[in-house]
Amino acid sequence: MIKLFKVKEKHRETQSADGKPPVKKQSSGELRLQKDITELNLPKSCCISFPDGKDSLMNFEVTIKPDEGYYKGGKFVFSFQVSPHYPHDAPKVKCKTKVYHPNIDLEGNVCLNILREDWTPILNINIIIYGLFNLLTQPNHEDPLNSDAANVLRDDPDEFKSNVKRAMSGGSVGDVHFSSCLT
Repeated sequence: MIKLFKVKEKHRETQSADGKPPVKKQSSGELRLQKDITELNLPKSCCISFPDGKDSLMNFEVTIKPDEGYYKGGKFVFSFQVSPHYPHDAPKVKCKTKVYHPNIDLEGNVCLNILREDWTPILNINIIIYGLFNLLTQPNHEDPLNSDAANVLRDDPDEFKSNVKRAMSGGSVGDVHFSSCLT
């Protein structure tokens, strides 16, 4: 009996009412993400792109070009990987641009509380992008992933500013070399 139900179900999956192949059913995460993307209200210095095309909404990139703060004039690309369980699971966000920053490590991991312990399903992509924008305009030395950068920001903001400029223009800070990210 069970096998009969499985055969019928499989047949329904492979045929629609008009005999054409079925349209892939969207997960609740895809539906919510689609809604979030259509309701985006981004700062002028941010844009979203879909490297794999619009058919792959669950993986996209956000480019932020800060117009103020230490990182003004830079271009920073963040990749988003969204789980089918979104919004119950926070998106995975990585900075693809190597950056000297107290809240972003050299592997691109981002320290943003709303992507970790403070995530709730009421949050959305727009809020995350504003959080990333805020990290680039107002870095926080109190919750670091790059403790060296955080210590310099806390103890000597002028040196921090000099290090950021050097890194953004394609120089080195300590033993670490950065590619230019200036626009």
